[in-house]
Amino acid sequence: MGYKETYAASMADPETFWMGAAEKIDWSTPPSKALFDRGDDLYEWFADGMTNGCYNAVDRHVENGRGDQLAIIHDSPITGAKSSLNYAELQTRVAALAGALVAQGVTKGDRVIIYMPMVPEALEAMLACARIGAVHSVVFGGFAANELAVRIDDCQPKAILAASCGLEPGRVIHYKPLLDGAIDLADHKPDVCLILQRDQERAELIPGRDLDWHAAQEGAMPADCVPVEGNHPAYILYTSGTTGAPKGVVRHTGGHLVALNWTMKNIYQCDPGDVFWAASDVGWVVGHSYICYGPLIHGNTTIVFEGKPVGTPDAGTFWRVISEHNVRSFFTAPTAIRAVKREDPKGLERQKYDLSGLRALYLAGERADPDTIEWAGEILGVPVYDHWWQTETGYTIAGNPAGLEALPVKIGSPTVAMPGYDVQILDEAGHPQKPGELGAIAIKLPLPPGTLPTLWNAEDRFRKSYLHAFPGYYETGDAGMIDEDGYLYIMARTDDVINVAGHRLSTGAMEEVLAGHPDVAECAVVGVSDALKGQSPLGLVCLTNGVNRPHDEISTECVKLVREKIGPVAAFKNALVVDRLPKTRSGKILRATVVKIADNEAFKMPATIDDPVILDEIRAALQTIGYARG
Repeated sequence: MGYKETYAASMADPETFWMGAAEKIDWSTPPSKALFDRGDDLYEWFADGMTNGCYNAVDRHVENGRGDQLAIIHDSPITGAKSSLNYAELQTRVAALAGALVAQGVTKGDRVIIYMPMVPEALEAMLACARIGAVHSVVFGGFAANELAVRIDDCQPKAILAASCGLEPGRVIHYKPLLDGAIDLADHKPDVCLILQRDQERAELIPGRDLDWHAAQEGAMPADCVPVEGNHPAYILYTSGTTGAPKGVVRHTGGHLVALNWTMKNIYQCDPGDVFWAASDVGWVVGHSYICYGPLIHGNTTIVFEGKPVGTPDAGTFWRVISEHNVRSFFTAPTAIRAVKREDPKGLERQKYDLSGLRALYLAGERADPDTIEWAGEILGVPVYDHWWQTETGYTIAGNPAGLEALPVKIGSPTVAMPGYDVQILDEAGHPQKPGELGAIAIKLPLPPGTLPTLWNAEDRFRKSYLHAFPGYYETGDAGMIDEDGYLYIMARTDDVINVAGHRLSTGAMEEVLAGHPDVAECAVVGVSDALKGQSPLGLVCLTNGVNRPHDEISTECVKLVREKIGPVAAFKNALVVDRLPKTRSGKILRATVVKIADNEAFKMPATIDDPVILDEIRAALQTIGYARG
């Protein structure tokens, strides 16, 4: 069956379609049906089946005679270390770590926070939780203490699995002091922390709370897989909320296994045994779906890469990894490819490597601009597939199902809706738009398996964030259009979450930090265009009356504050002191207009503007730091 027939089948009879996909997963008790309608727009998939995520990702491959096949390849150009684990070794290590958690009193349903760099132990930690039915919540390693504390208080972990440090080119990120600081700040205190001591930095362990990762496993009984319900949470992954408070996206076990397994062949063209590489981080959804679970469930070899697209050691590092480990499908963010292109525009580094095994490059995480797609296609000589999805969905909403049928690429479009996703473009009143007309991108309920059923302990917030705007639909928060051929185009975000190098960050959270500076009266943070990162945050601050310190000093303090509270991931470098902010008469700051001025785009004077003269003041101020040059 080609794409059209497959998609039509998923729409006409989702029950049969997804029960068929579920047969590829091992269940201790098969589900009686696929979809469970809980009423009031809440749905669950495979809820009464019993299964285990770790069994499907590890044990079943060993039992089926594939124990010798490589499961994980670790490649760290930062340390120069390379290692690999086959499925049998992975099983032994995960069972031992799971046993150490059980010995510390962690049982089914308990939460465990994982705060780790890109090392195989990060995947072992996720799988060890899945093995015993614990719910993991991975927090991006190196996230600021305050951000980690918020997540500790929200999910209340019994245990935290962390490393002594993470590594960036030329520097060590001290994880342990950040972890200690977060636990001090948090109201909830974990019972135990297991700390992986890395050679680059050995951390001080706090007696009575901290245990050495390996010592904790000594003498503990290796744990068996605990069957869990299909609707048992596999994990919680926090994503930026517009209010600055993170939203805990929940992933149910059954649907997540079924959907990810389906994508590995149909989207990413991988057969069991192939090497698949997603150059992301375990702290983001791509790391959950396509470094850890997807490839391993499907019986692929996955790569854990501790490095950067450039500078570790050069712009050829991606091509070296692909060549050396015979990667068949490669997935990264457009910003990574832009960094490589900026450093090596002629693709000279590419010439040094044999990439004949590579089938395709997949891009996601932010809009893939035509220049980047064309450049990558030219130097790699393989198809480049943009695809679109979200932390909330866990896998592709719209993409090119190349393993099922490679559809013609239209540059600028992530192609078409995947099975189970009824994607529609709606106007403000919720009416479907004609082809080619811009509107809000919404997905008719129910969403397919593997997508979020709710938010952690926040059903009201789930409804308000996603179900409220268009009854009967999931609101994606993106705007776009669908053309005559059914190809989707993503045009803009519809809220204030900006996308910096593939990381969705809340400008609201940054504004909260800036507003905390003693000299700042009010502020706005907007995402302006950045050739490398897609967007970068720009802060506009108005000072409290009577403050007469040098503006540069205040700007520097503001930048430092955001880096401390949100973390370096925000890439916050510009805080511009202005006299006043452009607002509507009702006092709403005209952020979208500021972005257009900064990016030299034409704009219509907002009808509700209070004082149009402020826009000229803003333009003049922006020009002093290199924006609004038109």
